[in-house]
Amino acid sequence: DQIPKRFAGTLRELLARVANDVRVAEVVTELGLTGLDQPLAKLSGGELQKGAIAATLLKEAELYFFDEPCSYLDIEQRLLVAQRIAALGATKSVVVIEHDLAILDYVTEQLHLLYGEPNAYGIVSQPLGVRHGINSYLEGELREENVRLRDSRIEFLAHPPRTGWDAQPLVSWPELEKQQGSFTLKVGEGEILQGQVLGVVGGNATGKTTFVRMLAGDLAPDTGKVELALQVSYKPQYITPQSDVLVEELLRSTEGFDEHYLNTELMNPLALETLMRQNLESLSGGELQRVAIAECLLREADLYLFDEPSAYLDANQRMVAARTIRRCMERRTASALVVDHDVYFIDYVSDGLLCFSGTPGEYGLAEGPFRMRAGMNHFLKRLNVTFRRDRNTNRPRINKPGSRLDRAQKAAGEYYYSS
Repeated sequence: DQIPKRFAGTLRELLARVANDVRVAEVVTELGLTGLDQPLAKLSGGELQKGAIAATLLKEAELYFFDEPCSYLDIEQRLLVAQRIAALGATKSVVVIEHDLAILDYVTEQLHLLYGEPNAYGIVSQPLGVRHGINSYLEGELREENVRLRDSRIEFLAHPPRTGWDAQPLVSWPELEKQQGSFTLKVGEGEILQGQVLGVVGGNATGKTTFVRMLAGDLAPDTGKVELALQVSYKPQYITPQSDVLVEELLRSTEGFDEHYLNTELMNPLALETLMRQNLESLSGGELQRVAIAECLLREADLYLFDEPSAYLDANQRMVAARTIRRCMERRTASALVVDHDVYFIDYVSDGLLCFSGTPGEYGLAEGPFRMRAGMNHFLKRLNVTFRRDRNTNRPRINKPGSRLDRAQKAAGEYYYSS
């Protein structure tokens, strides 16, 4: 967000300051950059992020730093960026700071874990092999340094969920269509089952938020109708903090506020205690996100809608938030729709998938819901990417393009669950 304040020209003009036209054209193609002739101030967060990454890649240097390159990017864009950074690392030294563990795993060979007490102190571990380092992080223990990182481990399913698909429908919708300016969204007939957590994946600007808003009752479709004879709780993608309101005041004013539920289910995992007496406007992006998740979960509802709940959260907070959402749905026998771009988050929280595709800003198509295996295969086949499972933690790991596993899984039509 500082780039438009420091350079008033277009993205093309910015990149021209770094490299010649031939090299600029190569990187523009590799990253799928658009809006080259738009003033930087008018670019979306995703286009601005890709522009900053392109400028960094084009510079001649011995050491390259990328600080959270996945922010504002969808899964497809993250994979494109990861492949380009990995290629750079073959000949140059590269440092990547990132909370998307699937991408970090793909682009790095060694890593350092940072742990400590937020706003108090931080400790940097010794260098670790990337697989061992991420597994130690998920297991919650760094044995080499005799340090416990969290009280419990994060566990992934080796196989797609087999339960939850025999439940009764909670909400269903016919084929829907919505026109917004020059953008058209088409949604196939579908339903969310009682107690089901439905993940939503797809590119930026393909209609995911539009669909969520239709389910929330904030937006009416032009064709079709969503009948919602139930209580809905909605955490929007963009959170606007109220002025002169304390976190405690916001949470206590939530309809159906339950102090016992707050204290037993949300306070500790979402690390809210130190935030309660703070003003909403003073919170960081991650702190505000945790408060918004808590506010959504505090409402007693039948259906919970979360639009990008992992945004601004660090890797640990993402996994804890996913586990908290999952646990709250199970204990309330409620259903949830979760839109996110973090593969680990979606993998951990979801029973099934709704997949969006299309041309960003022009056309969107929602397909599903699918069971997890079918949904991930449908989504990743379009991206031409396969994942394998780590043998110790079952976490998803991106296969190197053209590797033996990549070729074998594509031949078998198994892009995500290889067993």
